[in-house]
Amino acid sequence: MGDAAVMQHTYRKGSLREMRRHIAAHWWQARRLGFGCWTVRHEGRVVGFGGLNDDPLDPGYGPEVAYFFAREAWGKGFAGEVVAASLDWARELGLPNVCAFVHPQNAASRRVLERAGFTVERWVPDMTRWLLRIELKGA
Repeated sequence: MGDAAVMQHTYRKGSLREMRRHIAAHWWQARRLGFGCWTVRHEGRVVGFGGLNDDPLDPGYGPEVAYFFAREAWGKGFAGEVVAASLDWARELGLPNVCAFVHPQNAASRRVLERAGFTVERWVPDMTRWLLRIELKGA
């Protein structure tokens, strides 16, 4: 998350202290809710993280899918795998829907979400992001 190119379409923490606070808040939320992000490993190396979460630092949107990958992991299908696994988990939990956010310049991420069935719900000006959502059948 310290790579400016990787984080160009999302937020970037300004210090290690801010990042630790961010991780601690998400860890607490995951323990409370029973779901949170996973570490993504490839060939024995961590290449990113992502999954189903409910952001404790930006509440009110409900469960969402998020993912972040090192540049060498881009274009290898990891985001699609994280999205699919997250939606499977959301269905098992009985969640009625899941959202995701995407920056307007992040066309690759938007394609991943739309292929999975997400549709644009609305623009969120204070986040400069599109809010996408998917209704889950059988939930």
